[in-house]
Amino acid sequence: MNENKPIVVEQAYTSPIEKVWESITDSSRMRQWFFENIDSFKPEIGFQTAFNVHFHDKDYLHVWKVTEVIPGKKIVYQWKYGGYPGDSYVAWELSAENNLTKLKLTHSGMESFPRDNPDFAREVCTDGWNFFIRKRLKEFLEN
Repeated sequence: MNENKPIVVEQAYTSPIEKVWESITDSSRMRQWFFENIDSFKPEIGFQTAFNVHFHDKDYLHVWKVTEVIPGKKIVYQWKYGGYPGDSYVAWELSAENNLTKLKLTHSGMESFPRDNPDFAREVCTDGWNFFIRKRLKEFLEN
């Protein structure tokens, strides 16, 4: 497996594209399926937010900065961890297909995070994205 290859997770939802867009860009909705301690989030280039996530008895400050927005279609943010080297980008792309909304998530740059910390392992990140995109967001949209 190529450690430098981006992590890509794709999922189709029965919800309209507008509802999926709101679910991935509105902080009150994001708190319900993604990270409950997201303080604020705006789909605007340059918007920054930071929040702590406790994982495996460690604290990880998630630092996000929005770098690209095409309303209703695509949002990209830089994703760093405070106190750790490394820089990654998460792209969320939406498209309509046969009465479904297709989400393609691409997380690139994970290889820049510390290799000696198992919490940054590719498998951990892949499992996390699969959980959030294929389970949590799907359940949130369908309930």
